[in-house]
Amino acid sequence: MNKARDFDQSVIGELRALLGDRVSTSAAVREHHGKDESYFPYAPPDAVVFPHTTEEVRDLVNICRRHRVPMIPYGVGTSLEGHILAIHGGVCVDMSQMNKVLAVHEQDLDAVVQAGVTRKQLNEYIKHTGLFFPIDPGADATLGGMSATRASGTNAVRYGTMRENVLSLKVVLADGRIIQTSRRAKKSAAGYDLTRLFVGSEGTLGIITEVTVKLHPVQAAMSAAVCAFPTIQGAADTVIQTLQAGIPVARSELLCATTMAALNRYNKTSHREMPTLLLEFHGTEASVVEQAKMVQELARDNGGLDFQWATKPEERTRLWEARHHAYFACLQLKPGSRAISTDVCVPISRLAECVVETTKDIEKASMPIPLFGHVGDGNFHLVILIDPDNPADVKEAKALNVRLVKRALAMEGTCTGEHGVGIGKQPYMREELGDAVDLMGDLKRTFDPENLFNPGKVVSI
Repeated sequence: MNKARDFDQSVIGELRALLGDRVSTSAAVREHHGKDESYFPYAPPDAVVFPHTTEEVRDLVNICRRHRVPMIPYGVGTSLEGHILAIHGGVCVDMSQMNKVLAVHEQDLDAVVQAGVTRKQLNEYIKHTGLFFPIDPGADATLGGMSATRASGTNAVRYGTMRENVLSLKVVLADGRIIQTSRRAKKSAAGYDLTRLFVGSEGTLGIITEVTVKLHPVQAAMSAAVCAFPTIQGAADTVIQTLQAGIPVARSELLCATTMAALNRYNKTSHREMPTLLLEFHGTEASVVEQAKMVQELARDNGGLDFQWATKPEERTRLWEARHHAYFACLQLKPGSRAISTDVCVPISRLAECVVETTKDIEKASMPIPLFGHVGDGNFHLVILIDPDNPADVKEAKALNVRLVKRALAMEGTCTGEHGVGIGKQPYMREELGDAVDLMGDLKRTFDPENLFNPGKVVSI
């Protein structure tokens, strides 16, 4: 009780002196910032703040450090592993009002943005330049949040993840220092690669306030295709053979029959309700046709039924918007459910084996479990639909998840290809990385000795 009163009187007072009405302790605002898209119980912060500048972030960090109050950076709340839950209370630092595009260097193919800029906002801002930012996790996430979770998405097979597309970060450290992790040069050998250290740190080592990202030229031609298969093995084999043949496919998404049925219902479409590949090709007019024909031949050899083409921009947009709705479409298969989302990624040569073995688990399950993912880089997801108030549901889902993770690790894969660790993937870290987890703990103590930045996430100390 004394601690709560002290928090209210001193911390909130100092934060309001700094930020004015951009500090909220209302129950509705706190509850909104205490939940994400995961199934974990809500954990609201004690207060929510909305900084506008890096200097304001520095000053609020100094206030919270003096009072030993935890700080949880927040983008738009679309994380799937409990990243933004205030499990130890504290202050949620909502970066959404730090949403300015600071510079676009067209000739250098990069842009500098505040952490609250979303990917769609950036692409709208630069659409006249003939450039675009390719990382597309589905949700219109902030670039600060995407950096913090090392996000990727549908374009990763060609353009990489946030790891490959972040050039530099501005970060506020636990002691109040502001650092720039790198310059804008495309490469550098100047000391430790601090940029890569903070990309994927999930707000546990510092608060990212600015991001310098790579931009890419919009290709002269783009076309997309939908191809259904009698078996999920045939679809997965087609992806593997496409990559092994060196065909530079831009997007390669696998969706199971259950997912296709959910998408048809949600989007009022009429795709075949069978295992399906969604593909996209970028390049010149001639190269796009060549790529598509090569993949079409591979698909036919693996039982592919047909290619439905989408060449007009509006057709491609509708196709990929439907894919981006997959998570929410699947939730409608069991109204009122929450989802336990899996995120394994395996070497591409083991993809078909991992997917087929996983479908055997799905067939035995008592709840609907759609499967889809960015299989072009060996990453796929299950959306295990549970009633969070039903212990039997939760137990069954967790057991299935454990089997899937162990299967992926046995194939030299990972428990999380793009969602991050947060709370949900911590139990598997030791089995995947061994003593490297202890080194992560050492880094956490060095950067954040009082454990105030997003405590309880990634590694527990």
